[in-house]
Amino acid sequence: MATRILDQTFDPWHAFAQHQQSHAEANKFGATATFVGTMRDFNDEDTVQSMLLEHYPEMTARYLEQLEQDARQRWDLLACLIIHRVGDIHPNDPIVAIACWSAHRRAALDACAWLIETLKHQAPFWKKEMRQQGAYWVEKNTEG
Repeated sequence: MATRILDQTFDPWHAFAQHQQSHAEANKFGATATFVGTMRDFNDEDTVQSMLLEHYPEMTARYLEQLEQDARQRWDLLACLIIHRVGDIHPNDPIVAIACWSAHRRAALDACAWLIETLKHQAPFWKKEMRQQGAYWVEKNTEG
């Protein structure tokens, strides 16, 4: 499986290059679509100093693996990589990185877009934001 859950900061561009180099099928690509999500320093018109992202390890791992399998069934992907951070996260830290390799751009683009939207709205993660007024659990995701 090409899914990772990390509790340390990471370089998404290095991870993409490393995955591509180590997977022969990814080197037959005609298109690579990527998405990198980073932590914002604001939410609801308030400053966010840091965030705690919690999860249940086995549940989250199974969810991400299933998400990757679903994408591979829906689109003709040569390779796919999903990385998600957990733990203490600070502004500008990468939180999620997704890459889809395919022979053609439409499959790579559509799969990458579907993966981030599905992950954002359905993945079993819980966010607690640390703001100047205190800590707040995030009850819903922002749009787009």
